[in-house]
Amino acid sequence: DKAIDVIDETGAAQMLLPVSRRRKLITEKEIEVTIATMARIPAKTVSKDDEMVLANLEQELRSVVYGQDDAIEALSTAIKLARAGLREPNKPIGSYVFSGPTGVGKTEVAKQLASSLGVELQRFDMSE
Repeated sequence: DKAIDVIDETGAAQMLLPVSRRRKLITEKEIEVTIATMARIPAKTVSKDDEMVLANLEQELRSVVYGQDDAIEALSTAIKLARAGLREPNKPIGSYVFSGPTGVGKTEVAKQLASSLGVELQRFDMSE
């Protein structure tokens, strides 16, 4: 039933598009977008290869956040361990606390990490 619901939802989404943008053949890509929308996760995450993402995680974070190499190394190592299957499946990948003075890149590291892993960032600002 769920597979039929996904196909039906994808077809309905195509019918809502203008005639010029509709596809005659629904491909895997459209199905992935529908599943991502239904699961409320970014569309690119559905098809991402976890192994490739984790292999490039540290390098990707270092390319956008400067001066935090030690923190990025510790963070990427912790995430790789959590994703190695050594955790309970119903528990989160991790909960991380970033502390330090204003302007050192705490929020940017968190945003880029969430973007790289394709997960939603849940941020709690404790400064108030």
